Amino acid sequence: MHLAILMANTDDSAFSDQHPKDGEKWQALLSPLCPECEFSVYAVKDGEFPDRPLSDFDGLIVTGSPASVLEEAAWQDQLAETIRKAEAEKVPLFGACFGHQAIALALGGQIKTNAQGWSFGTTNTDVHTPAPWMEDFTGPITVHTAHEEQVSLPPPNAKIYTGRDDCPNGGFTIGGHVFTTQYHPEIDSHFMAALIDELEGVKPAAVIDAARASLGQTPDKTLFARWIIQFFAQK
Repeated sequence: MHLAILMANTDDSAFSDQHPKDGEKWQALLSPLCPECEFSVYAVKDGEFPDRPLSDFDGLIVTGSPASVLEEAAWQDQLAETIRKAEAEKVPLFGACFGHQAIALALGGQIKTNAQGWSFGTTNTDVHTPAPWMEDFTGPITVHTAHEEQVSLPPPNAKIYTGRDDCPNGGFTIGGHVFTTQYHPEIDSHFMAALIDELEGVKPAAVIDAARASLGQTPDKTLFARWIIQFFAQK
């Protein structure tokens, strides 16, 4: 499979330079389960987009970002056009966190600030309506989280498969060609701990304390990675 990673992460700080970029994180997550997979990384946040038909790819991944999907930026407008084109052509499309929100917004959904504030650290979400590639899994899944905005209204035809009271629209599917999550399967626990340390003094103390206390949980990275690969592998 040939997957395009549309890298939306706008963090160019010294902290970011000390850690793998999002393109590397996604390859590290998926390659062990798909050693034959080929990845092309496009820094869409710098205006770099695929210069070939989207149908040349077996799927697209829209990454997370500290940027808000509600910002008015030219690259975000172009990303929204790319998302709509992929959806219209039924090119498999996966999005995480910012990517989840960007796909929702581009396809007619709405985004709002979470009334309960920041979700940060490690958390659980309930999978209640699994898609066919999710192995009939139901129940809680442990995931890393880092968001303040979230999908308040899913796009038309979207099917919510996971959520809890603090994030009811935690992920959605559209047919068999769109799959999203508000969470971060690509982040490992080492990076999450480092990110919490980096944001101490930037985010409210209560948010940092709760995030640190949550790190005893182990995210279900391999399970989610398998779902992603099985989603893209559908024929």
